[in-house]
Amino acid sequence: MTPITLALLRIVVILIAAYFVIRIGSAAARRFEREMSRGTGLDVIERTKRAQTLARLLQKTLSIVVMSMAGLMVLRELDIDITPVLTGAGIAGLAVGFGAQTLVRDVISGFFLIVEDQVRVGDVVAVNGQGGLVEEVNLRTLVLRDEQVAVHIFPNGEVKTLANMSKDFSYYVITVGVAYDGDVDRAIEAMRDAAAGLIVDADFKPYILEPMEVYGVDAFEPGQLVVKARIKTVPLKQWVVGRELRKRIARLFTERGIHMPTPHMTIRMET
Repeated sequence: MTPITLALLRIVVILIAAYFVIRIGSAAARRFEREMSRGTGLDVIERTKRAQTLARLLQKTLSIVVMSMAGLMVLRELDIDITPVLTGAGIAGLAVGFGAQTLVRDVISGFFLIVEDQVRVGDVVAVNGQGGLVEEVNLRTLVLRDEQVAVHIFPNGEVKTLANMSKDFSYYVITVGVAYDGDVDRAIEAMRDAAAGLIVDADFKPYILEPMEVYGVDAFEPGQLVVKARIKTVPLKQWVVGRELRKRIARLFTERGIHMPTPHMTIRMET
């Protein structure tokens, strides 16, 4: 075989090997994700989120590293001296390190964001005051999608505040207005009864971790007393439970003749 034929054959082998390494790495990442997602209970939800985040990051990193190495090996088989390429890459890397400090900061911040398990794919978070569902956690950026389906991309170095509303467990906080001349104790009793009925409902029981806590009268507002309570749920289910709880409280108030305050205006005329 001629040297050119041998070189082409080695290039084909390199490319095929790179392809299979990437495929094997991706399969291993998916297997890791499945293994982490096995089991039942609340803990498996948290493991699944973390496994998805790590698996995606590993797949992207492996693909970049393998493709870069395969590219250099192909250049060498084509009798192209890769020493200047490596030297130039080192100098370029040094220049980028000085000139792209923001990029380096984003990558370092993203590394600690992932290692410390601050946020995972599938979490509902508020980043710098903007809420949304986490779709991607990359080394450089954090990608959210809000209720209006708008995508928000935050460089990791610009994440000043991060509130995770779905890590380990969630709370749904509810406030109910009661008229000043109303019976607060009856209103609280109706709220407890509504929550108790929700807990034994087969459709909602798996989502509720603890009975509802009623704090009592939390504030005096114009025209009403504010009764505050909260109920503990599994992550991402607090809104489903909360909406149903509000509906049941409203129904019980109506059945028991407990009137919620309505806005009114008093006008006094003097002559």
